[in-house]
Amino acid sequence: MLAVILGGGAGSRLFPLTKDRAKPAVPLAGKYRLIDVPISNCINSGLYRMFVLTQYNSASLNSHISHSYVFDRFHGGFVTILAAEQTASSELWYQGTADAVRQSMPHIRSVPHDRVIILSGDQLYAMDYRKMLAHHEETGADITVAATPVTAEDAPGFGIMHTDAKHRITAFYEKPRRDELEGKESPATPEMQAAGRIYLASMGIYIFNACTLMDVLDTHPGDHDFGKQIIPGAIGKLNVVAYPFQGYWNDIGTVRSFFETNIMLAQPHPAFNLYDPAMPLYTNARMLPPAKMTRTRVEHAVVAEGSIIEDSEITDSVIGVRSYICGGTRIHRAVLLGSDYYGWQEGEARNYAQGPARPGIGEGTHIENAIVDRNVSIGKRCRIVNAEGVRDAEGPGWYIRDGIVVVTKNAEIADDTVI
Repeated sequence: MLAVILGGGAGSRLFPLTKDRAKPAVPLAGKYRLIDVPISNCINSGLYRMFVLTQYNSASLNSHISHSYVFDRFHGGFVTILAAEQTASSELWYQGTADAVRQSMPHIRSVPHDRVIILSGDQLYAMDYRKMLAHHEETGADITVAATPVTAEDAPGFGIMHTDAKHRITAFYEKPRRDELEGKESPATPEMQAAGRIYLASMGIYIFNACTLMDVLDTHPGDHDFGKQIIPGAIGKLNVVAYPFQGYWNDIGTVRSFFETNIMLAQPHPAFNLYDPAMPLYTNARMLPPAKMTRTRVEHAVVAEGSIIEDSEITDSVIGVRSYICGGTRIHRAVLLGSDYYGWQEGEARNYAQGPARPGIGEGTHIENAIVDRNVSIGKRCRIVNAEGVRDAEGPGWYIRDGIVVVTKNAEIADDTVI
């Protein structure tokens, strides 16, 4: 089986985190990137041949992948970036998920395979794809769609599938309203029924037989999206089955969901386990020193390596790599994405990283309900708390999206600034 990972579109709902980077390149949990999730799941599942399809702001994503995932020549594995390109058959950029795969088929067909698993680059979950493949083969499926059971409250945000007792998908409903859910339930385990999770939501993860994938893409050239067109159109014509997945899964599509997911990972018993030795999350091995904290109170926090924190209070927060936090600082419910270099590094020692001379958080600053992007310099005695509860706004070096303050990458915030 071959893996195709979709790098996503413009990521407008994650702006400004996607202002200078592709959605899968957005940092996660202090030291990872979103793209590390599907790639790690592939490696943990014994799938070592991956194509990553990119289009928007892909430079940082390309750099991360090339530094993080290098297989030896005897292994036969690869993670290859396929950027949108003009060809004799198409001068257009990718028009959707299915169109991205369609335009990449000449490269995909060059590698021997009989199954293709199509994955998203902006989700958080741990899945052994071998179990999904076994389900695909046992049911004799042409297409298998990974599905997670959701409640009636959550169902309107997803594509909902109706299945029979043998997991065959008999109907697909794109984001049905709450009052339209009657009769759209699917068979569920007693545990899921007790929790009210009786509606199967598509996770945007698909396994296709190789010949089936080529056929549906070739015979429906105007269908540009898997979830909205290809999968619904195949139901009733092909054997399309659901693979029920009951573990943690989250589609990180908005600033709010990104923020809440990171805060969740800092809690004592998070819904997603970063510490599972059977399903480790891989990333760039930076070889950084351990974090150092002096006279600092830390409660419910993730602190990444290379960080230095002095005489501060950190609660319910994520502190990214190489963060430098000066004395008298209070950080609560905040996500700091860290820095690409130390503030005391000069010239070429920074490895040509762009940003302010002294990234870090100045003395006496209070940060709450905020995301601080990479290489940011925040001055002394600043208050970044959105005290007035503004939903959306913007200013020099910052935005407010869905009530969350986002200080943009490489920004310099002056002393005594209030946001």
